[in-house]
Amino acid sequence: MLPQEDREHWDVQTQRAQDGELDLYWFLGRLQELYNKSGGSHTLQKMFGCDILEDGSIRGYNQYAFDGRDYIAFDMDTMTFTAADTVAQITKRRLEEEGTYAVRWMHELGSICIENLRRYLEHGKAVLKRRERPEVRVWGKEADGILTLSCRAHGFYPRPIAISWMKDGTVRDQETHWGGIVPNSDGTYHASAAIHVLPEDGDKYRCRVEHASLPQPGLFSWEPQSNLIPIVAGVVIAILAVIIAVVGLVVWKRKSGKEKDYTAALGRDGESRGSATVTAWDRDSDMVHGVGGVPVPCAPLLDPQLGQNWAQPSLESPQSGESGRGRGAT
Repeated sequence: MLPQEDREHWDVQTQRAQDGELDLYWFLGRLQELYNKSGGSHTLQKMFGCDILEDGSIRGYNQYAFDGRDYIAFDMDTMTFTAADTVAQITKRRLEEEGTYAVRWMHELGSICIENLRRYLEHGKAVLKRRERPEVRVWGKEADGILTLSCRAHGFYPRPIAISWMKDGTVRDQETHWGGIVPNSDGTYHASAAIHVLPEDGDKYRCRVEHASLPQPGLFSWEPQSNLIPIVAGVVIAILAVIIAVVGLVVWKRKSGKEKDYTAALGRDGESRGSATVTAWDRDSDMVHGVGGVPVPCAPLLDPQLGQNWAQPSLESPQSGESGRGRGAT
C-alpha cells in the first residue's frame, strides 16, 4: 500500500486529469466550429511536460494539435504563444487578451511539473540513476584492399552514448557509419560504429566512446591478429595427433598381451604339450578298448645332453599288476 502522502498526491493528479478531460472535450468542439467541421471524426492532442537538464536548468512545453496538425504552442522562456495558422490566431488573441493564461501555464510548467518530476526521480532513482559501463570491442576485417574497422559498445545504461572514430587525434564523423542504439533484453543497450580505411593506416585509428558511466571518454584501438596464432594452432594439432597415436599403441599392446597370456596358460612354466591315448580293459571280454586321446603335459628334459626319455602313463592291467610305460626320444 502507498504511503499517505503518495495516496494524496495521486488523488490530486487523478482529479486534475478528469478536469483536463472536460476542458479538452470543450476545446475540441470549439475547434470544430472554428474550422467549420461539424461532421466526421476529429482529434485534439495535447503535449505537456517539463525537463530537468544536467546543469540543473529546467524547460517546459505545452502545445496542441488538431487533426494531426500543429495548432498552438506556449513558449516558456518568452511566455508567449505561437499560432500555426489563421484559425489558431483567434485562440492566441483570446489567450493574450485574457492576460492570466501565460502566468498560469508558467506556474504549471516551472513549479508544479518540476516538483512532480523530482518526486518521481526520487522514487525511481535506483533504476533511473543507475550506471552501467559499456564493454567495448574493436576488430578489423580486410577485403578487396579495404580494411573495415568496427567498434561495438555493449551492456551500457543509460541510453545516450557517443561513439566516434579518430585518426591521429582528429574525429572522422563524415566517414563513420553508425549502427544506432539498440536495447538489450536486460534493459541495457548496445551500439556500434564502423569506418573503411587503408590497411596500412589501421594502427592510426582509435575508437572514442563517451558515456555517463565513464569518468572520461575511453580510447580503444584495433590490435591485428598475430602471425603466431596459426603456428601455435599447428603445434597444438600435432601434439594432439601424437597423444592419439600413443594411446592407440598402448591399447594395441594391451590387447596383444592378453592373447599371449592366454597361450601361456595352456603351457605354464615352460612345459610342452603332448597327447596320450587312454585305454580301458574289459574283465568280461578280456579285451583292451581304446577310449580316446587326451592332452597331457610332457615333463621337460632333465638333462638335454643325456637325451633322457619321457614316460607315457597308461592304465594298469589287472592281470599283471604292472603299469605299462612307453618310451620315446625327446
